[in-house]
Amino acid sequence: MRFDKLRREIAHEAARLLYTREESEYLRAKLKAAKRLCSSPLRPKDLPSNLEVRELLLSRTLLFEGASQGETLRKMRLTALRLMRLLALFRPRLIGSVLTGHVRRGSDIDIHLFSDQLDPITAVLEANAISYTNERKRVRKMDQMRVYQHIHARDEYSVEFTVYAADQAHVSMISSLTHKKIERASAAELEELLAAEHPEQPLDQQTLEAEARIDRFQMYELLLLPLEEVQQDPRYHPEGDALYHSLQVYQLARDAAPYDEEFLLAALLHDIGKAIDPADHVAAGLEALDGFITERTAWLIEHHMEMHAQAKGKLGQRALQRLQANESYDDLVLLGECDRRGRQRKIEVPSLDEVLAELRELSDLGGE
Repeated sequence: MRFDKLRREIAHEAARLLYTREESEYLRAKLKAAKRLCSSPLRPKDLPSNLEVRELLLSRTLLFEGASQGETLRKMRLTALRLMRLLALFRPRLIGSVLTGHVRRGSDIDIHLFSDQLDPITAVLEANAISYTNERKRVRKMDQMRVYQHIHARDEYSVEFTVYAADQAHVSMISSLTHKKIERASAAELEELLAAEHPEQPLDQQTLEAEARIDRFQMYELLLLPLEEVQQDPRYHPEGDALYHSLQVYQLARDAAPYDEEFLLAALLHDIGKAIDPADHVAAGLEALDGFITERTAWLIEHHMEMHAQAKGKLGQRALQRLQANESYDDLVLLGECDRRGRQRKIEVPSLDEVLAELRELSDLGGE
């Protein structure tokens, strides 16, 4: 009984240390609490669990912050959504207290990003006047020393971005609190959560306006530039890197349909996922482009690989009939032809800057 009482007292003191920000990590808070309350050291397994401490931390938050905590949570989620839209290229995933609802005064917004380079991420932050600092943190987990790259940003709230390699986006991560898979949400899932928990309050106009201010052509450039480093299988792509291929496909598409912006964007952007997730470049590309292209452009990109199967006689009849039922099927066939023809070596193509300038001009002609 005495031990159970001591364990509870340590958990309460650890929760207090975390709430007051005297400590920021659960283990350090528990060790400091044990040192204050015990005359002799305790073994780590005798300390309260992280989950026990979190429950008391939440109780303390509700006691001291009450109803204001709900509005703070909503505002933090809106801030997270705006930032995730800005950084859509890097497949952001919201984790932590802002997702689970366990925020307290001074909580950070925690977001995972997936990229093999930091520069494209910081370029987006700088373009949107968001101040930040970089940190490399060494952490021992499961008897292994791991290095994590963090970007600490200050927007309306403090934000911590943890950057993982691009190919880690679909890898499950384990929580040190629950020892289960970490809950995480995409921007679309966060938007659904906000709508479900606050149906009486539509998304703030400020959030929608922030999304509208994002320069989609700048986003296209950020997505396309990494393709220059993507070297493709010479059996299928003797022309070389994926950017050179994309510019060839765009040029062929422009010759065929010079005033169809949606079709031209599909031609230019159809392979951007190869620099994000080569294992499923179509899905990765569509996720990065979500909110920056029309439904028709997305449909053309989504199904362009099926045109290669059809050309080889390997597309099933039902799949073909489903595609033919779409009013843009003829354009999909044309995109497939441009994709197959855009694999020539040493031919002249326009630069990426020239292509984006053409598309901007075409967009302006359309009245956007």
